[in-house]
Amino acid sequence: MRDDIELSWRLIERYREGTFRFDPRRRLRSEDEAIRFVKERGFIFFWPITGFEFPSLWGAVAGNRPVPDQHDDPAHVTWRWKDNLLGKGIWYYAKVLRQKSTIISLDLLPSFYALSPNFGEPEQDYLLAYQDGTLSLEEKLVYEAILEHGPLDSIMLRAQSRLSSKENTSRFNRALNLLMRDFRILPVGVAEAGTWNYAFIYDAIHRHFPDLPQNARLIGESSARSNILKAYFLSVGAEQTSTIKKLLQWPFSLIEKSLDSLIQSDFVVNQVKFTGKVEDWWMLTSLLN
Repeated sequence: MRDDIELSWRLIERYREGTFRFDPRRRLRSEDEAIRFVKERGFIFFWPITGFEFPSLWGAVAGNRPVPDQHDDPAHVTWRWKDNLLGKGIWYYAKVLRQKSTIISLDLLPSFYALSPNFGEPEQDYLLAYQDGTLSLEEKLVYEAILEHGPLDSIMLRAQSRLSSKENTSRFNRALNLLMRDFRILPVGVAEAGTWNYAFIYDAIHRHFPDLPQNARLIGESSARSNILKAYFLSVGAEQTSTIKKLLQWPFSLIEKSLDSLIQSDFVVNQVKFTGKVEDWWMLTSLLN
């Protein structure tokens, strides 16, 4: 990219209007369209997340507007779609990126799992992590309750984990989020339980997707990062290294190494400048044409 060329940011805005489905002509109107959208994008957020311009299921239905408090907003159909598809092996839904609700296509799921702290047999990996101090006692208790009793709704899971007291609420919720982030458990259904008659049912990921650990072993870490970054750039068009780091939580050195490989394959270009934007950007090579 020549240093003396600056591009208009409107180029990226138009690109994202298409890939995020903000364009009214491309909005999602059915569960089947939502499934195809996730497969097309590779991974998305369920809700828009402050600080990140990234596709979300909400945005693809509602357009570029905030999520309202009113429960009767038509775009809240996304909630029903998500609940209907839990446990059906259509996509992967859990709190992953930034510990926020993330939906990952089954095609890209092995790449995410390959970068998780699961290396061998899942029912042994967690014990090694606990011995190494990278898995908390609360995570161990929650995970072992699921391993022993099978899928449990969050109310029963708290009881079986011996974390049902009020003072353990934050510890239990944190354990759930970390176990989801590390691809050990996921929601597989909804139960009429608790104060609101609505509670997620959780199961171990290797029981719900039994082929996933083996499929992930066939993908090297560099290939997994490359696969995820390709999907990322195909969604956003252009990005800065700092934002990639904030979202994916990878070390800068590994991000730069992965981006260099995408330059070598002519997938992205670097040192792109946009009028009115600070610093340099990485951008899809195809957008220069």
